[in-house]
Amino acid sequence: MASRGGRGRVLTVAQQKGGAGKTTLVAHLAVAFQQLGCSVATVDIDPQQSLSRWHAVRTDGDGGGEGAGPAIHHSQITGWRTEAEVSKLARSHDLVLIDSPPHAETEARIAVRAASLVLVPVQPSPMDVWATQPTLDLAAAEKRSVLVVLNRVPPRAKLADALIARMSEMGAAVADAHIGNRIGLAAALMEGRSVLETDRRGRAATEMRALAKEILDRLS
Repeated sequence: MASRGGRGRVLTVAQQKGGAGKTTLVAHLAVAFQQLGCSVATVDIDPQQSLSRWHAVRTDGDGGGEGAGPAIHHSQITGWRTEAEVSKLARSHDLVLIDSPPHAETEARIAVRAASLVLVPVQPSPMDVWATQPTLDLAAAEKRSVLVVLNRVPPRAKLADALIARMSEMGAAVADAHIGNRIGLAAALMEGRSVLETDRRGRAATEMRALAKEILDRLS
């Protein structure tokens, strides 16, 4: 992790298939990293602007509620300015998280190129698995490391095991920490918060915290 005055790490959350849970992952990880003592900035280059709306609700409210950390710096930007903005933020933050767009090869490529690590959320369905290959190919073309995150996983171990095996066959590393299919994740976002603030001791918060720690270990 970067020291003060150094360069922070950039995490790009990318998945060419829409509806994979990219924004949910970015928002919750941003809070998780902050609670682990990192200074965090988020960048939204997805035209849907869901992350920006979450941040606006958070800013207009109470900033995450009692016990929340410092405000998370947020930028909404697209196109050729992305690389310069991310580089600037990396000079003043430990971590910069990018929410990249699906089905937008140019913007996605810029975001992947800027990354220290590419996080690829994958839901346990054949269509999601098949749709992941273009994202893996993009990361490989840009010579960037990938970590697949199993997302919205139902409580059936065999299904997760089959997905891990398939991702391994595709040459992708899979995070040990999985994110379950938990309604609290979406409910927290509606309030401009995260489950690490609304239900700190719940399963969803425990899973997100474990994933954040695993990512930090990989970056160290």
